[in-house]
Amino acid sequence: MSALLQRPHALAGRSSLRTCSARHRRTMVVTAASGPPIMVNSCTGKMGHSTAEAVVRAGLTLVPYSLTGQSEAVAVGNVGVSGIPVELVGPTERQAALDRIRSQYPDLIVVDYTLPTAVNENAAFYCANKLPFVMGTTGGDRERLAADVAAADSYAVIAPNMGKQIVAFQTMMEMMADRFPGCFSGYSMTVAESHQRTKVDTSGTAKAVVASFNKMGLQFGEDEIEKVRDAEQQIARMGVPERAVDSGHAFHTYTLTSPDGSVVLEFKHNVCGREVYAEGTVDACLFLHRQIQSGADKKLYNMIDVLSAGVMR
Repeated sequence: MSALLQRPHALAGRSSLRTCSARHRRTMVVTAASGPPIMVNSCTGKMGHSTAEAVVRAGLTLVPYSLTGQSEAVAVGNVGVSGIPVELVGPTERQAALDRIRSQYPDLIVVDYTLPTAVNENAAFYCANKLPFVMGTTGGDRERLAADVAAADSYAVIAPNMGKQIVAFQTMMEMMADRFPGCFSGYSMTVAESHQRTKVDTSGTAKAVVASFNKMGLQFGEDEIEKVRDAEQQIARMGVPERAVDSGHAFHTYTLTSPDGSVVLEFKHNVCGREVYAEGTVDACLFLHRQIQSGADKKLYNMIDVLSAGVMR
């Protein structure tokens, strides 16, 4: 299923902006020069909607269009984000729509929070249009994704996790793997990750952390990562608060045990809600905008690059 577009009306963007509250109009006019206009695909999903809200909170211009799947565009119509009407654009009109959108927002950056099955198709569309983007959607063919961006010489931030603090933990694991290769040789490991039921794929963060542990001497396959999606187990076993079971959470536990069972190490990172990822996504957009404005030779980045720049909000 494609995660992009439906029919936009030529005046929809103008009328949408006029119907915003005075507060939102002032924010857009005053702050448009301080950062890029950002279009979030798709605002119908919880992660996309949360990111769009974070764009507004940051005082940046939220582009009042969102590329989405045909069924969503027809069934949902338009959506509102913090009082701003956003028009959903289905797949059949996406090129014509993008041309009009870019004429209004020439410094546009796109955020993608769609579906794993749409990752590569969407990225190919962005690359074909030389459209800088932040890919927060997990899944898809990640090697092909990176190769397509490199071949198109396009600017992009691609990361399986946009939460700055979680990425810092992930980076610590990578540094530990580089510094102490083989330090857990002979150890066994179990990995359990719990997310809301709507997340169909295995956590990209869990995969990345497992890769680091494997460099430290473990032999653990990605297919051994346990996806916990049953509500009762999430609450009783993983410790997820009941309010966060369906509203959004990411609880990860990595347990390492020595060969004789005398040593057990446990690493955890537990997140309730989506705000930490949404705010990190906005930071990624601001970072990418700065790289574009400076004419950086490097085009493809990840969240470690964003953290390393040291200019997050």
